[in-house]
Amino acid sequence: MKTDGQPNSDAALDAVLREWRTTEPLPPRFQARVWQRIAQAEASPLAFSRMWTDVGLWLQSTFCRPAMAVAYLALLLLFGAAGGFWQASDRVAREHEELRARYVAAVDPYRKPHP
Repeated sequence: MKTDGQPNSDAALDAVLREWRTTEPLPPRFQARVWQRIAQAEASPLAFSRMWTDVGLWLQSTFCRPAMAVAYLALLLLFGAAGGFWQASDRVAREHEELRARYVAAVDPYRKPHP
């Protein structure tokens, strides 16, 4: 057996595997049942989980390159900072409006107080 272009270091195991034979007969319709189970697995409702497996494999193959991982991390940090800035500016604008309304209520002599 060869793996990754390197000869297997365990020659005794190779010899035993080449000589190994079984005398037990296969169960009836073994091959048909194997192909039936393969077809069922491919058509099963687990397509959603298979999609996540594919996404995981894509992420793993993409981010094993350091340049892609650093670029993705930089984009995530940029989007996170932009989102934080946007949310903070919105909150500050609302607080300024509330303070402005309180100030006007405090100095306006004609405004009636709320019950």
